[in-house]
Amino acid sequence: MKVALLIISLLLIAIVLLQSGKAEGASSIISGGNLNLFAQRKERGGELFISRLTLALGLAFLTLSFILGF
Repeated sequence: MKVALLIISLLLIAIVLLQSGKAEGASSIISGGNLNLFAQRKERGGELFISRLTLALGLAFLTLSFILGF
């Protein structure tokens, strides 16, 4: 069970690093230069798959963590 948690955590780290950032730069957020930051951006194709995979891995990690905790 601990090996599965380790594998899921490594996959979760890798998939989060693969995701594209929603904000193009931190300096533009602070200065207000990014006007389209909160615009509706629809995910398509690979981006949607990575987003759903992140959600699934996160839920699996949370579930296994609770199981091993009790």
